[in-house]
Amino acid sequence: MALPLRRRRHGDTPSTPGREIDVWHGFVEGVFAGTPYGFRVDGPFAPDHGLRYNPAKLLLDPYARRIDGEVHYCDALLDHDVDDPSRPSTLDSAPYVPRSVVTDPLAPRPRRRPAADAQPRRPAAELVIYEVHVRGYTMTHPEIPDDLRGTFAGLAHPAAIDYLSSLGVNAVELLPVQRSIAEPELAASGLTNYWGYNTIGFFAPHNGYSAAERAGCGTDSVDEFRDMVDALHDRGIEVILDVVYNHTAEGDDSGPTLCHRGLDNRAYYVLHPDDGSCVDTTGCGNSVAVSHPTTLRMICDSLRYWASLGVDGFRFDLAPTLARRGVEHDGGTFDPASTLLQVLGQDEVLSQVRLIAEPWDVGRHDSHQLGAFGPEWGEWNDRYRDCIRDVWRSREGMLAPLARRLTGSADIFGGSHHDPALVSRRRAASINYVTCHDGFTLHDLVSYEHKHNGDNGFQNADGTDDNRSWNCGTEGPTDDPAILGLRRRQMRAMLATLFLSAGTPMLLGGDERGRTQRGNNNAYCQDNATGWFDWASNDEELVAFTRDLIALRLGHSALCRTAVERGEAPDWFTPAGDPMTERDWQNPDARGTAWVLRPPHIARSRTHLADNRFIVLLNAWWQDAEFALPAALAQDEWDVMVDTFAPEAPSTVTDSACRVRSRSLVVLRSADRH
Repeated sequence: MALPLRRRRHGDTPSTPGREIDVWHGFVEGVFAGTPYGFRVDGPFAPDHGLRYNPAKLLLDPYARRIDGEVHYCDALLDHDVDDPSRPSTLDSAPYVPRSVVTDPLAPRPRRRPAADAQPRRPAAELVIYEVHVRGYTMTHPEIPDDLRGTFAGLAHPAAIDYLSSLGVNAVELLPVQRSIAEPELAASGLTNYWGYNTIGFFAPHNGYSAAERAGCGTDSVDEFRDMVDALHDRGIEVILDVVYNHTAEGDDSGPTLCHRGLDNRAYYVLHPDDGSCVDTTGCGNSVAVSHPTTLRMICDSLRYWASLGVDGFRFDLAPTLARRGVEHDGGTFDPASTLLQVLGQDEVLSQVRLIAEPWDVGRHDSHQLGAFGPEWGEWNDRYRDCIRDVWRSREGMLAPLARRLTGSADIFGGSHHDPALVSRRRAASINYVTCHDGFTLHDLVSYEHKHNGDNGFQNADGTDDNRSWNCGTEGPTDDPAILGLRRRQMRAMLATLFLSAGTPMLLGGDERGRTQRGNNNAYCQDNATGWFDWASNDEELVAFTRDLIALRLGHSALCRTAVERGEAPDWFTPAGDPMTERDWQNPDARGTAWVLRPPHIARSRTHLADNRFIVLLNAWWQDAEFALPAALAQDEWDVMVDTFAPEAPSTVTDSACRVRSRSLVVLRSADRH
């Protein structure tokens, strides 16, 4: 069934003659759940003015809850004539495009219990995020049935959730689950957009992740998604979705016409005013016109829809694009008071979910906006990532930046020590990570100095060259026990740093297992063993070490803290036990420091939460170092809680000193609570 808009084109196809406030509508009898449909839109074709109507193109419903079928790239998908782009194509695209599918207006089923009772709610300071791919996490899990692997139902399986729960993580950040398609160049080479950052349906679950779709019961895919959310909630795990509203899969003006371009190009995309071409601040060919009421409403309706399915929060890909004003040639200017950001902060539903920004887009003078989003936002902190990588590869002059990153990046996110509540909120805003889906895994970060992306088909030209990695002496796999031991110590040191830092830690799924992508730092098109978890190969010692770190963090207010005490005693000391001076901070050769963590204040009071004190002894030198405890703390009794050099044979505190071996850190805990 095809529904043309504006006027009837085919006598055997229903039209939509009604029009209210520029919305065309009509009623079609005899339609039931499961009926496939599409739109055809007739109107002027004037690309120089941004008008690209072409009734030969069958279009998806931008509000479709289910999309069935695949895209088959060919010239018929183009709205323009191949030889003369100023003229409309006459080729019918219907045989080559997916269909929207009618869903039951009463679906999905009622929740098992009220959402307020079902969803975990915890302070941001207690959040531990685990970034994971629905398909990649479950594809080879030995305890998940074959028919559920790679799906929402697979992630809902008790074996999948048991592992997450055993780690202690309390939130999963899922790579995109909205309906996406592969780019033409990937499809031509037999690859796909495995990560899913190429959305074409903002309301439809990706059919490739649905066991119901696989079994021929596609109308149940939404229920399957919500069952997954409910199962995670039952175990106290929040669900955050990575969402891509900054661009669509239609690409630039030479890309396919599948939905938004054919419905209303000028409403959905930012266009250059002189020639009607797409403005691109995403690197993907187009940028959505968030300031247009039609697109703004679509995005907000989509977010509210996923929230109604139980989703606890959203991570916004290339978020500055969503907050740009104007249609200037440079793509507009980032505005933290833009309409969408204001709506998200005020909407009755969306103001109550977690909002996380990827605070950069592409190729503009103001593309990097870390710290510029509002107080209700968390932000991926790439400066934290770069700093921690540089510290542990022993780059000079890193002590002062390290101190800022360990204490919540107040230089980026603001706050005041005179207002503990404000400090708390802004520190939690820093989403700290060392690795994420985009780049090297933790194992590869210590095993490769150069990317190895040949399997992607772009002659190793894709992916970043700024990895800040160190291979510990040999590129890639090795049997050398000394190098393997050093790599393991490097991984433990970075994991410990992550979970000791103020802010919100995010762990890349699989890093705790030593997962490798064999040096591929851009595995977005690798829907295979490169991108999947390898459940058969497991570093049990690293898993246990990570589990203990998370438990230590969540078990102590001094580590999982809402504010940090600022008493008379300084927080930072040299390895000699003396308070750090400005000269010490600026010494380019210094690579060691001691950091004292005390129980935090209760907000807006002088009362402390009862907890142990901690000292973190950090040695990024390539040789061992003797650390003297600060004089004011030397008489206390201290237990070694973490030693990243050798967890099975930790250092000891002797005569108010502790030897910290090369490229490692030691965490001491006071025997008494204060």
